[in-house]
Amino acid sequence: MKKVLFSMLVILTLALAACGASDSDKADSKANEAKTITYKSENGDIKVPANPKRVVILTGYTGDLIQLGVPIVGADSYSFANPNFKEGLKNAKEISEENVEDIIALKPDLIIGASTSKNQDKLKKIAPLVTFTYGKNDYLEQHIEIGKVVNKEKEATDWAADFEKRAEAAGQEIKDKIGADTTISVAENFDKQLYVFGDNWGRGTEILYQAMKLKMPQTVKDAALKAGYYAVSPEELGKYTGDYMVLSKTEGQDASFMNTTTYKEIPAVKNNHVLQVKANEFYFNDALTLEFQLKTFQDYF
Repeated sequence: MKKVLFSMLVILTLALAACGASDSDKADSKANEAKTITYKSENGDIKVPANPKRVVILTGYTGDLIQLGVPIVGADSYSFANPNFKEGLKNAKEISEENVEDIIALKPDLIIGASTSKNQDKLKKIAPLVTFTYGKNDYLEQHIEIGKVVNKEKEATDWAADFEKRAEAAGQEIKDKIGADTTISVAENFDKQLYVFGDNWGRGTEILYQAMKLKMPQTVKDAALKAGYYAVSPEELGKYTGDYMVLSKTEGQDASFMNTTTYKEIPAVKNNHVLQVKANEFYFNDALTLEFQLKTFQDYF
């Protein structure tokens, strides 16, 4: 009888062990599956890490990743030139899409670039590469897309909805103060040239025109709305300047036009209605930069 009981115990133990192993195998299999997700990119489905730990960013979405708390190990020079990104890039290195070896050395688990990024075939061999065409998504949709890539869609969607609400409310306050028909233009000096911008080219244009619904001068609308930007001479700037102007100044670039009589006679200049900002802080339309731009506008107006 004892032998029978012992045999039954052995069989039961082995059966339980087999079940445990089977359950464990299933759990391991599910865990392995959860290590990647599929992102539906503009170039097709791409398997990306479910929890990326070493991201290389080659284009203007660095602030989106920082806002979402995603670890960045490499970023482009424009990102490193932005003082608002300093904390988020403290553990990252400056890289270039042209120097593939430097990117390999960082051992990224995800690379995010632009549709125009160079060496894409080589980059794809290093880590999953997701690229975006600038302007294909609006500025808030773009943040949500970045959120999808790094498996933080809910966080990105919640931020976008909240930001849109806050920016719209701030815009109404500004219109109540300066007048609903008051026009605002955005200009920048770069490489001995001046530019005015439409409603989707960074520099705060998305907030001013899309979220706040402030008015763009008709001359700017005609010249820059479709293309995104329009080059003007210093002598022409007044023609494209609204009642207020946001002047994005590029450090180290020629700003002598500001000392000319032509510039000083522009009504917005004479009325002290020019908000000067640093171009390297205002270039992009990522989430972190948008927050900075919104606060800048609220403080100024």
